[in-house]
Amino acid sequence: MENLNTLLADIGSVIWGPFVLIPLLLGTGLFLTIRLRALQFRKLGPALNLGLVRRKDDGGTGDITQYQALTTALAATVGVGNIVGVATAISLGGPGALFWMWVTALVGMASKYSEAFLGVRYRVTDARGEQSGGPQYYLHRGFAELFGKTGGRVGLVLSLVFAVFAVLASFGIGNMTQGNAVAAQLDNSFGVPHVVTGILMFVLTGAVLLGGIKAIGRVTAGFVPLMIVLYLLGGMVVLVLNADAIPSAFGQIFSEAFTGTSAVGGFAGAAILYAIQMGVARGIFSNESGMGSAAIAAAAAKTTHPTRQGLVSMTQTFIDTIIVVTFTGLVIVTSGVWQRGSDSAGTMTADAFAEAMPYGDKLVAVAIAFFAFSTILGWSYYGERCVERLVGAGGVIPYRMIFTCVVFVGAVTELEVVWNFADVMNGLMAIPNLIGLLVLSGLIVRETRYYLDNDPTLTATAAQVEEFMGDRQR
Repeated sequence: MENLNTLLADIGSVIWGPFVLIPLLLGTGLFLTIRLRALQFRKLGPALNLGLVRRKDDGGTGDITQYQALTTALAATVGVGNIVGVATAISLGGPGALFWMWVTALVGMASKYSEAFLGVRYRVTDARGEQSGGPQYYLHRGFAELFGKTGGRVGLVLSLVFAVFAVLASFGIGNMTQGNAVAAQLDNSFGVPHVVTGILMFVLTGAVLLGGIKAIGRVTAGFVPLMIVLYLLGGMVVLVLNADAIPSAFGQIFSEAFTGTSAVGGFAGAAILYAIQMGVARGIFSNESGMGSAAIAAAAAKTTHPTRQGLVSMTQTFIDTIIVVTFTGLVIVTSGVWQRGSDSAGTMTADAFAEAMPYGDKLVAVAIAFFAFSTILGWSYYGERCVERLVGAGGVIPYRMIFTCVVFVGAVTELEVVWNFADVMNGLMAIPNLIGLLVLSGLIVRETRYYLDNDPTLTATAAQVEEFMGDRQR
């Protein structure tokens, strides 16, 4: 087991190192940002209005509302990475790592838009009459549409590779690691035995998953906004109490992103390249832009056009990183706990809250428990859709049953090897998706421009969309 753990850690360091995924993720996001003419900045306001205020696209085809699709994707991404992942990045890369998390999110919004667009455009209706889509479909169908049979064969291989790695990742980062995080936090903060937490999570997960995407959508629509708001309110209290340190914190974040960070306290120091590596790696770990996972939730949304859902899905990266991660990062930097070094990363955010407010560590423990549980729900849906792609609808119920049981296993097991396994699977599922985004970028740009030329404010009715789209494929 020790040898396996070392091997997985070595593979993960290569995949998430400066020569594979980091340039591929950043490069793809930047390429799409340029080709889409900074769509994520131009249309952020209308996208937030459509996703969070109007919440649904009347007349659209799908299984859940756009808002429910957004909260399902947020459920999967707003997790341990938003608390422990940020602390890890800053404790290893210094405050400058937070700047590179922002950069990753801002260019990643173009990637998130693109994969959600493709998820809706190439979705299919499954045997149960539900919409199913994501890289496991659009890599095959998109390549076949553009390049014929030969392209379709290449796309088929990429789509199946994505599906296999996504299923494996769902048991790692989407299940066992999250269950273990919940159990550890409740044990450390409230003395709840791991077995009790495991049983409780087993029951709750099974109850939600039996209802499928509609039940997941209903639960996340009410649960996710509440958990985010409560965490942000706690963070706001800490920042108000540390208000005098905020200007210098921003100064450190911006200056040390380009100069590196000197050793101080228990912090060993970090060069610029390491700050970039930690910021990008933990940023992607948090918001999953470019990994293709959120496109699976987007494909279930009721929408009149892929552009509309793509823009709504894009806001998930903004909420996850630019808002939630920023609060965590500022709390850590303004409190000074980042100087304690990487050995304290696991409790760093809780320590920062505890120093500023009574029971602050308890608040963080509850937040981690809620965030991790929501991630389990979101990833369960990603995994079952990929299982369906690989073995058909008959594999969905067995997958849900196994997934629910594994939540208990994660809660009562030490998981260092699983964390490394999850990192590797996450990286491997991103590679075929990023290839697909680059190859299909021309189609994404062409169809996006056509739609926005006719509906620049995203207010067209279903009838108006039908009229200006005509026979054009949607």
